[in-house]
Amino acid sequence: MGLKGKLAKAKSKIASVDAVLAALADPHRRRVVEVLRSGPQNAGELSKIVGLSAPAMSRHLRLLKESGVVGETHPAYDARVRIYALRPQPLGELKAWLETTERLWADQLASFKKHLER
Repeated sequence: MGLKGKLAKAKSKIASVDAVLAALADPHRRRVVEVLRSGPQNAGELSKIVGLSAPAMSRHLRLLKESGVVGETHPAYDARVRIYALRPQPLGELKAWLETTERLWADQLASFKKHLER
């Protein structure tokens, strides 16, 4: 892969992390993610558990879908029902970004400590 390809891939990952962070900035959406950790749920169940109206839940789910944090499927028995589940890739990219950032800070602090000890 050439330099342009690598840069495009890096920009894409950064945009993905930005979208995930924006989606998780809202406490209701974080609560939806917490609920979905136990398994897929339909929108009505999520509304009841989180305590939001159907229209409000729909707006939050749409943003979570757009960010890639959740995916939507339709069961074969009823195409009107939407089942939501967590998607691991966007959260994995966020985790990788956080780990890289944490290592950077740890290295910087270690260098600063060595400098002060001299």
